[in-house]
Amino acid sequence: MARFSAPRGTQDILPGTSPRWQYIEGRFREICRLYGFSEIRTPTFEETELFARHTGETTDIVKKQMYTFTDRGGRSLALRPEGTPPTVRAYLEHNLGAKSPVAKLFYFGRIFRYERPQAARYREHNQLGVEMIGSADPMADAEVISLAWQFLGSLGLAEVELKLNSIGGPEDRPAYREAIRNCARPFVNELCPSCQVRYETNPLRMLDCKEPRCRELLAGAPSTVDYLCDDCRQHFEKVRRYLTALAIRYEVDPHLVRGLDYYTRTIFEFQTPLLGAQNTICGGGRYDTMVEDMGGPPTPALGFGLGIERLLLTLERFGADLPEEPKPDVFVATLGDTAREAAVKVLAELRGRGMPAETDFTGRSLKAQMKLADKLGVKFVLIIGEDEAKQGVVTLRDMLAKEQRRVAMEKVVESVTGRTHA
Repeated sequence: MARFSAPRGTQDILPGTSPRWQYIEGRFREICRLYGFSEIRTPTFEETELFARHTGETTDIVKKQMYTFTDRGGRSLALRPEGTPPTVRAYLEHNLGAKSPVAKLFYFGRIFRYERPQAARYREHNQLGVEMIGSADPMADAEVISLAWQFLGSLGLAEVELKLNSIGGPEDRPAYREAIRNCARPFVNELCPSCQVRYETNPLRMLDCKEPRCRELLAGAPSTVDYLCDDCRQHFEKVRRYLTALAIRYEVDPHLVRGLDYYTRTIFEFQTPLLGAQNTICGGGRYDTMVEDMGGPPTPALGFGLGIERLLLTLERFGADLPEEPKPDVFVATLGDTAREAAVKVLAELRGRGMPAETDFTGRSLKAQMKLADKLGVKFVLIIGEDEAKQGVVTLRDMLAKEQRRVAMEKVVESVTGRTHA
Protein backbone atom coordinates (compact mmCIF):
# COMPACT_ATOMS: atom_id res chain seq x y z
CA MET A 1 0.00 0.00 0.00
CA ALA A 2 1.31 3.47 -0.92
CA ARG A 3 2.50 5.70 1.93
CA PHE A 4 1.79 9.40 1.85
CA SER A 5 3.99 12.28 2.95
CA ALA A 6 3.38 15.97 3.46
CA PRO A 7 3.41 17.98 0.20
CA ARG A 8 6.65 19.70 -0.69
CA GLY A 9 6.95 23.03 1.04
CA THR A 10 4.71 22.08 3.97
CA GLN A 11 5.44 20.61 7.39
CA ASP A 12 3.74 18.86 10.27
CA ILE A 13 3.93 20.63 13.62
CA LEU A 14 4.47 17.69 15.96
CA PRO A 15 3.70 17.39 19.69
CA GLY A 16 7.36 17.87 20.65
CA THR A 17 7.49 21.33 19.02
CA SER A 18 3.91 22.56 19.38
CA PRO A 19 4.59 24.09 22.85
CA ARG A 20 7.00 26.50 21.15
CA TRP A 21 4.25 27.65 18.83
CA GLN A 22 1.89 28.11 21.75
CA TYR A 23 4.59 30.10 23.54
CA ILE A 24 5.08 32.45 20.56
CA GLU A 25 1.34 32.91 20.08
CA GLY A 26 0.79 33.49 23.80
CA ARG A 27 3.52 36.14 23.94
CA PHE A 28 2.10 37.91 20.92
CA ARG A 29 -1.44 37.88 22.29
CA GLU A 30 -0.21 39.41 25.53
CA ILE A 31 1.77 42.18 23.82
CA CYS A 32 -1.22 42.98 21.57
CA ARG A 33 -3.44 43.13 24.65
CA LEU A 34 -1.09 45.67 26.24
CA TYR A 35 -1.29 47.82 23.11
CA GLY A 36 -5.07 47.57 22.81
CA PHE A 37 -5.21 45.39 19.68
CA SER A 38 -8.09 42.92 19.19
CA GLU A 39 -7.95 39.63 17.30
CA ILE A 40 -9.52 39.17 13.89
CA ARG A 41 -9.77 35.90 11.93
CA THR A 42 -10.38 35.94 8.18
CA PRO A 43 -11.07 33.03 5.77
CA THR A 44 -8.26 30.88 4.41
CA PHE A 45 -9.38 31.69 0.86
CA GLU A 46 -10.74 34.86 -0.73
CA GLU A 47 -11.71 36.09 -4.17
CA THR A 48 -8.61 36.06 -6.39
CA GLU A 49 -9.28 39.65 -7.43
CA LEU A 50 -8.81 40.86 -3.86
CA PHE A 51 -5.11 40.00 -4.04
CA ALA A 52 -4.61 40.65 -7.76
CA ARG A 53 -5.80 44.25 -7.41
CA HIS A 54 -4.60 45.18 -3.95
CA THR A 55 -1.40 43.20 -3.36
CA GLY A 56 -0.20 44.38 -6.77
CA GLU A 57 -0.40 42.86 -10.23
CA THR A 58 3.37 43.25 -10.73
CA THR A 59 4.38 41.56 -7.46
CA ASP A 60 5.87 38.08 -7.40
CA ILE A 61 3.04 37.03 -5.07
CA VAL A 62 0.38 37.72 -7.69
CA LYS A 63 2.38 36.84 -10.81
CA LYS A 64 4.08 33.65 -9.61
CA GLN A 65 3.12 32.49 -6.13
CA MET A 66 -0.66 32.46 -5.62
CA TYR A 67 -2.57 29.22 -5.26
CA THR A 68 -5.75 29.87 -7.23
CA PHE A 69 -8.65 27.59 -8.11
CA THR A 70 -12.12 27.74 -9.60
CA ASP A 71 -14.86 26.48 -7.30
CA ARG A 72 -17.98 24.58 -8.38
CA GLY A 73 -19.84 27.85 -8.82
CA GLY A 74 -17.28 29.08 -11.34
CA ARG A 75 -15.75 31.62 -8.94
CA SER A 76 -11.99 32.25 -9.00
CA LEU A 77 -10.62 31.95 -5.47
CA ALA A 78 -7.13 32.10 -3.99
CA LEU A 79 -5.60 30.64 -0.85
CA ARG A 80 -4.53 33.58 1.30
CA PRO A 81 -0.98 34.67 0.25
CA GLU A 82 -0.79 37.50 2.80
CA GLY A 83 -2.81 38.94 5.66
CA THR A 84 -3.42 42.63 4.91
CA PRO A 85 -6.02 42.70 2.07
CA PRO A 86 -8.34 40.20 3.84
CA THR A 87 -8.20 42.28 7.03
CA VAL A 88 -9.01 45.49 5.14
CA ARG A 89 -11.83 43.68 3.30
CA ALA A 90 -13.28 42.56 6.66
CA TYR A 91 -12.84 46.08 8.06
CA LEU A 92 -14.99 47.48 5.26
CA GLU A 93 -17.50 44.64 5.02
CA HIS A 94 -18.34 44.82 8.73
CA ASN A 95 -18.04 48.61 9.00
CA LEU A 96 -15.46 48.43 11.78
CA GLY A 97 -14.63 52.09 11.21
CA ALA A 98 -18.04 53.06 12.61
CA LYS A 99 -17.30 51.29 15.88
CA SER A 100 -14.00 53.07 16.52
CA PRO A 101 -12.15 55.85 14.68
CA VAL A 102 -9.01 53.70 14.78
CA ALA A 103 -9.29 49.92 14.42
CA LYS A 104 -6.37 48.08 16.04
CA LEU A 105 -6.40 44.46 14.87
CA PHE A 106 -4.08 41.47 15.15
CA TYR A 107 -4.23 38.06 13.53
CA PHE A 108 -2.71 34.62 13.19
CA GLY A 109 -3.15 32.84 9.88
CA ARG A 110 -1.82 30.32 7.41
CA ILE A 111 -0.25 31.85 4.32
CA PHE A 112 0.14 30.05 0.98
CA ARG A 113 2.76 30.95 -1.63
CA TYR A 114 4.19 28.75 -4.38
CA GLU A 115 7.89 29.51 -4.00
CA ARG A 116 11.11 27.53 -3.69
CA PRO A 117 11.22 25.94 -0.23
CA GLN A 118 14.26 26.83 1.88
CA ALA A 119 15.20 27.22 5.53
CA ALA A 120 12.01 28.15 7.44
CA ARG A 121 10.42 29.30 4.18
CA TYR A 122 7.51 27.08 3.24
CA ARG A 123 4.76 27.09 0.65
CA GLU A 124 2.36 26.92 3.55
CA HIS A 125 3.58 28.92 6.48
CA ASN A 126 2.12 30.63 9.52
CA GLN A 127 2.05 34.36 10.00
CA LEU A 128 1.13 36.72 12.77
CA GLY A 129 0.57 40.40 12.23
CA VAL A 130 -1.18 43.62 13.16
CA GLU A 131 -3.14 46.23 11.22
CA MET A 132 -3.90 49.73 12.54
CA ILE A 133 -6.55 51.36 10.36
CA GLY A 134 -7.71 54.95 10.68
CA SER A 135 -4.74 57.09 11.76
CA ALA A 136 -2.33 59.15 9.67
CA ASP A 137 -0.46 60.30 12.79
CA PRO A 138 3.29 59.49 12.77
CA MET A 139 2.75 58.35 16.35
CA ALA A 140 0.74 55.43 14.95
CA ASP A 141 3.81 54.39 12.94
CA ALA A 142 5.87 54.43 16.12
CA GLU A 143 3.12 52.49 17.94
CA VAL A 144 3.16 49.61 15.43
CA ILE A 145 6.96 49.49 15.24
CA SER A 146 7.16 49.62 19.04
CA LEU A 147 4.76 46.68 19.34
CA ALA A 148 6.95 44.56 17.05
CA TRP A 149 10.09 45.70 18.91
CA GLN A 150 8.64 44.84 22.30
CA PHE A 151 7.35 41.48 21.08
CA LEU A 152 10.75 40.42 19.73
CA GLY A 153 12.41 41.73 22.89
CA SER A 154 10.01 39.76 25.09
CA LEU A 155 11.34 36.59 23.45
CA GLY A 156 14.88 37.49 24.46
CA LEU A 157 15.95 38.08 20.87
CA ALA A 158 18.84 40.54 20.96
CA GLU A 159 20.42 40.21 17.51
CA VAL A 160 17.76 42.18 15.62
CA GLU A 161 18.24 45.36 13.59
CA LEU A 162 15.46 47.76 12.62
CA LYS A 163 15.75 49.15 9.08
CA LEU A 164 13.58 52.18 8.34
CA ASN A 165 12.69 54.17 5.23
CA SER A 166 10.00 56.28 3.61
CA ILE A 167 8.92 55.78 0.00
CA GLY A 168 6.54 58.75 0.08
CA GLY A 169 3.07 58.97 -1.36
CA PRO A 170 1.64 58.41 -4.84
CA GLU A 171 2.55 61.96 -5.84
CA ASP A 172 6.26 61.30 -5.07
CA ARG A 173 6.45 58.04 -6.97
CA PRO A 174 6.66 59.11 -10.67
CA ALA A 175 9.81 61.20 -10.22
CA TYR A 176 11.53 58.51 -8.19
CA ARG A 177 10.58 55.77 -10.66
CA GLU A 178 12.17 57.80 -13.45
CA ALA A 179 15.29 58.39 -11.36
CA ILE A 180 15.64 54.63 -10.80
CA ARG A 181 15.22 53.96 -14.51
CA ASN A 182 17.85 56.58 -15.37
CA CYS A 183 20.22 54.99 -12.89
CA ALA A 184 19.69 51.45 -14.22
CA ARG A 185 19.57 52.29 -17.95
CA PRO A 186 23.34 51.81 -18.60
CA PHE A 187 23.36 48.29 -17.13
CA VAL A 188 19.77 47.10 -17.58
CA ASN A 189 20.89 44.16 -19.73
CA GLU A 190 23.12 42.93 -16.90
CA LEU A 191 20.21 42.68 -14.46
CA CYS A 192 18.44 39.39 -13.78
CA PRO A 193 15.45 38.58 -16.05
CA SER A 194 12.97 39.54 -13.32
CA CYS A 195 14.58 42.95 -12.81
CA GLN A 196 14.61 43.58 -16.55
CA VAL A 197 10.83 43.19 -16.44
CA ARG A 198 10.61 45.34 -13.31
CA TYR A 199 12.60 48.04 -15.08
CA GLU A 200 9.62 48.54 -17.36
CA THR A 201 6.69 47.73 -15.05
CA ASN A 202 7.74 48.68 -11.50
CA PRO A 203 11.33 49.92 -11.19
CA LEU A 204 11.15 50.39 -7.41
CA ARG A 205 10.96 46.63 -7.00
CA MET A 206 14.42 46.26 -8.53
CA LEU A 207 15.73 47.51 -5.18
CA ASP A 208 14.04 44.55 -3.46
CA CYS A 209 15.84 41.97 -5.63
CA LYS A 210 17.88 39.39 -3.69
CA GLU A 211 20.25 38.54 -6.55
CA PRO A 212 23.79 39.60 -5.51
CA ARG A 213 24.64 41.00 -8.97
CA CYS A 214 21.51 43.16 -9.07
CA ARG A 215 22.17 44.47 -5.57
CA GLU A 216 25.74 45.31 -6.58
CA LEU A 217 24.68 47.15 -9.72
CA LEU A 218 21.94 49.11 -7.93
CA ALA A 219 24.04 50.03 -4.88
CA GLY A 220 24.40 53.57 -6.22
CA ALA A 221 20.69 54.08 -6.89
CA PRO A 222 19.20 57.37 -5.70
CA SER A 223 17.68 57.52 -2.23
CA THR A 224 13.91 57.54 -1.79
CA VAL A 225 14.10 60.25 0.87
CA ASP A 226 15.56 62.68 -1.67
CA TYR A 227 12.28 62.53 -3.60
CA LEU A 228 9.81 63.04 -0.75
CA CYS A 229 7.32 65.88 -0.71
CA ASP A 230 7.38 68.22 2.31
CA ASP A 231 4.48 66.44 4.05
CA CYS A 232 6.07 63.00 3.66
CA ARG A 233 9.47 64.31 4.78
CA GLN A 234 7.96 65.88 7.90
CA HIS A 235 6.01 62.69 8.62
CA PHE A 236 9.19 60.63 8.40
CA GLU A 237 11.10 63.01 10.64
CA LYS A 238 8.40 62.77 13.30
CA VAL A 239 8.40 58.97 13.13
CA ARG A 240 12.15 59.01 13.71
CA ARG A 241 11.78 61.39 16.67
CA TYR A 242 9.18 59.15 18.27
CA LEU A 243 11.40 56.09 17.87
CA THR A 244 14.30 57.98 19.43
CA ALA A 245 12.06 58.99 22.34
CA LEU A 246 11.19 55.29 22.77
CA ALA A 247 14.89 54.37 22.74
CA ILE A 248 14.30 52.09 19.75
CA ARG A 249 17.49 51.76 17.75
CA TYR A 250 17.09 51.99 13.98
CA GLU A 251 19.02 52.61 10.79
CA VAL A 252 17.64 54.49 7.80
CA ASP A 253 18.04 52.32 4.70
CA PRO A 254 17.39 54.60 1.71
CA HIS A 255 17.00 51.62 -0.65
CA LEU A 256 14.47 49.70 1.43
CA VAL A 257 11.26 49.39 -0.62
CA ARG A 258 9.59 46.08 0.45
CA GLY A 259 8.01 43.73 -2.11
CA LEU A 260 4.37 44.86 -2.12
CA ASP A 261 2.94 47.60 -4.31
CA TYR A 262 0.52 49.08 -1.80
CA TYR A 263 3.05 50.60 0.61
CA THR A 264 3.21 54.37 1.15
CA ARG A 265 5.40 56.53 3.34
CA THR A 266 6.93 54.62 6.27
CA ILE A 267 8.22 51.11 5.64
CA PHE A 268 10.38 49.00 7.95
CA GLU A 269 12.00 45.62 8.43
CA PHE A 270 13.44 43.82 11.42
CA GLN A 271 16.49 41.91 10.20
CA THR A 272 18.82 39.41 11.82
CA PRO A 273 22.21 38.02 10.74
CA LEU A 274 21.13 34.66 12.13
CA LEU A 275 19.11 33.98 8.95
CA GLY A 276 21.88 34.58 6.40
CA ALA A 277 21.00 36.27 3.09
CA GLN A 278 17.24 35.95 3.67
CA ASN A 279 17.58 38.03 6.80
CA THR A 280 14.16 39.68 7.23
CA ILE A 281 12.20 38.39 10.20
CA CYS A 282 9.39 40.98 10.24
CA GLY A 283 8.31 43.67 7.82
CA GLY A 284 5.60 46.21 7.29
CA GLY A 285 4.65 49.79 6.68
CA ARG A 286 1.91 52.19 5.69
CA TYR A 287 -0.71 51.50 3.03
CA ASP A 288 -2.73 54.71 3.11
CA THR A 289 -4.58 54.14 -0.19
CA MET A 290 -5.82 50.55 0.15
CA VAL A 291 -9.06 51.20 2.03
CA GLU A 292 -10.11 53.80 -0.54
CA ASP A 293 -9.01 51.53 -3.41
CA MET A 294 -11.37 48.87 -2.03
CA GLY A 295 -14.30 51.26 -2.16
CA GLY A 296 -14.12 52.78 1.31
CA PRO A 297 -13.54 56.38 2.31
CA PRO A 298 -9.97 57.75 2.32
CA THR A 299 -8.52 55.96 5.36
CA PRO A 300 -4.84 55.77 6.35
CA ALA A 301 -3.51 52.46 7.67
CA LEU A 302 -0.37 50.53 8.50
CA GLY A 303 0.74 47.16 9.84
CA PHE A 304 3.29 44.37 9.76
CA GLY A 305 3.57 40.63 9.19
CA LEU A 306 5.93 38.11 10.74
CA GLY A 307 6.50 34.47 9.77
CA ILE A 308 6.39 32.20 12.82
CA GLU A 309 8.60 29.51 11.24
CA ARG A 310 11.37 32.04 10.55
CA LEU A 311 11.00 33.46 14.03
CA LEU A 312 11.36 30.01 15.60
CA LEU A 313 14.43 29.27 13.48
CA THR A 314 15.96 32.57 14.59
CA LEU A 315 15.26 31.82 18.24
CA GLU A 316 16.79 28.34 17.92
CA ARG A 317 19.94 29.72 16.28
CA PHE A 318 20.12 32.42 18.94
CA GLY A 319 19.98 29.72 21.61
CA ALA A 320 16.80 31.05 23.21
CA ASP A 321 15.23 29.04 26.00
CA LEU A 322 12.10 27.59 24.37
CA PRO A 323 9.49 25.49 26.19
CA GLU A 324 9.35 21.73 25.77
CA GLU A 325 6.38 19.36 25.82
CA PRO A 326 4.81 19.59 29.30
CA LYS A 327 5.18 16.50 31.49
CA PRO A 328 2.49 14.91 33.66
CA ASP A 329 2.88 15.24 37.42
CA VAL A 330 1.46 11.82 38.26
CA PHE A 331 1.49 8.37 36.69
CA VAL A 332 -1.07 5.81 37.83
CA ALA A 333 0.28 2.26 37.47
CA THR A 334 -2.24 -0.60 37.66
CA LEU A 335 -2.34 -4.39 37.85
CA GLY A 336 -5.66 -6.10 37.13
CA ASP A 337 -9.17 -5.05 36.08
CA THR A 338 -10.33 -4.05 39.56
CA ALA A 339 -7.28 -1.80 39.91
CA ARG A 340 -8.00 -0.17 36.54
CA GLU A 341 -11.55 0.68 37.62
CA ALA A 342 -10.11 2.41 40.69
CA ALA A 343 -7.50 4.14 38.53
CA VAL A 344 -10.16 5.68 36.30
CA LYS A 345 -11.67 7.45 39.33
CA VAL A 346 -8.28 8.58 40.67
CA LEU A 347 -7.25 9.98 37.29
CA ALA A 348 -10.51 11.92 37.00
CA GLU A 349 -10.07 13.39 40.49
CA LEU A 350 -6.45 14.40 39.84
CA ARG A 351 -7.31 16.09 36.56
CA GLY A 352 -10.30 17.74 38.18
CA ARG A 353 -7.88 19.33 40.66
CA GLY A 354 -5.77 20.64 37.78
CA MET A 355 -3.02 18.01 37.97
CA PRO A 356 -1.80 16.45 34.68
CA ALA A 357 -1.94 12.66 35.12
CA GLU A 358 -1.20 9.71 32.88
CA THR A 359 -1.58 5.93 32.93
CA ASP A 360 -0.86 2.86 30.80
CA PHE A 361 -3.28 1.85 28.04
CA THR A 362 -1.48 -1.20 26.65
CA GLY A 363 -1.51 -3.71 29.53
CA ARG A 364 2.21 -3.51 30.27
CA SER A 365 3.81 -5.13 33.27
CA LEU A 366 4.35 -3.11 36.44
CA LYS A 367 8.08 -2.99 35.70
CA ALA A 368 7.43 -1.64 32.22
CA GLN A 369 4.96 0.91 33.60
CA MET A 370 7.54 2.14 36.11
CA LYS A 371 10.06 2.56 33.28
CA LEU A 372 7.51 4.58 31.35
CA ALA A 373 6.80 6.77 34.39
CA ASP A 374 10.52 7.39 34.80
CA LYS A 375 10.83 8.28 31.11
CA LEU A 376 7.94 10.73 31.41
CA GLY A 377 9.70 12.41 34.33
CA VAL A 378 6.70 12.35 36.65
CA LYS A 379 6.98 13.43 40.26
CA PHE A 380 4.75 10.69 41.69
CA VAL A 381 3.60 7.22 40.77
CA LEU A 382 0.40 5.79 42.26
CA ILE A 383 0.50 2.01 42.23
CA ILE A 384 -2.84 0.20 42.40
CA GLY A 385 -2.89 -3.60 42.37
CA GLU A 386 -5.76 -6.00 43.01
CA ASP A 387 -4.94 -6.17 46.74
CA GLU A 388 -4.70 -2.37 47.05
CA ALA A 389 -8.00 -1.94 45.24
CA LYS A 390 -9.75 -4.38 47.58
CA GLN A 391 -8.24 -2.75 50.67
CA GLY A 392 -9.03 0.77 49.45
CA VAL A 393 -5.39 1.93 49.48
CA VAL A 394 -2.82 3.16 47.01
CA THR A 395 0.98 2.92 47.09
CA LEU A 396 2.30 6.46 46.64
CA ARG A 397 5.88 6.58 45.32
CA ASP A 398 7.84 9.84 45.37
CA MET A 399 10.11 9.54 42.32
CA LEU A 400 12.50 12.26 43.45
CA ALA A 401 12.95 11.13 47.04
CA LYS A 402 12.77 7.45 46.06
CA GLU A 403 10.35 6.85 48.92
CA GLN A 404 6.95 5.20 48.99
CA ARG A 405 4.12 4.65 51.43
CA ARG A 406 0.53 3.47 51.44
CA VAL A 407 -2.27 6.03 51.46
CA ALA A 408 -6.01 5.53 51.83
CA MET A 409 -7.79 5.74 48.46
CA GLU A 410 -10.01 8.63 49.56
CA LYS A 411 -6.98 10.66 50.66
CA VAL A 412 -4.59 9.97 47.80
CA VAL A 413 -5.51 13.01 45.69
CA GLU A 414 -5.18 15.30 48.70
CA SER A 415 -1.82 13.73 49.55
CA VAL A 416 -0.44 14.17 46.05
CA THR A 417 -1.69 17.74 45.54
CA GLY A 418 -0.36 18.71 48.96
CA ARG A 419 3.10 17.40 48.12
CA THR A 420 3.09 19.01 44.67
CA HIS A 421 2.27 22.46 46.03
CA ALA A 422 4.63 22.23 48.97
